[in-house]
Amino acid sequence: MTKNKAKAYWKENIRYLIILLSIWFLVSYGAGILFKDELNQFRLGGFKVGFWFAQQGSMYVFVLLIFVYVRLMNKLDKKYGYDE
Repeated sequence: MTKNKAKAYWKENIRYLIILLSIWFLVSYGAGILFKDELNQFRLGGFKVGFWFAQQGSMYVFVLLIFVYVRLMNKLDKKYGYDE
């Protein structure tokens, strides 16, 4: 494995992490705290949407992002030859 190939692999990996963690931050902090008043005008399963995101929604999004990350990393491993 060349050094340049390893650098490119980690650069892409870090980019994925930044994007996915930014999404999680926006959902957990943004939807649960910053935009809760606007979101609370709507209801989901009998609960205000802002409250739902603060209590449960951010956890569901986090678990979903874990599966997305696993899929992205499997593709990245195949791309760079780490899939053995």
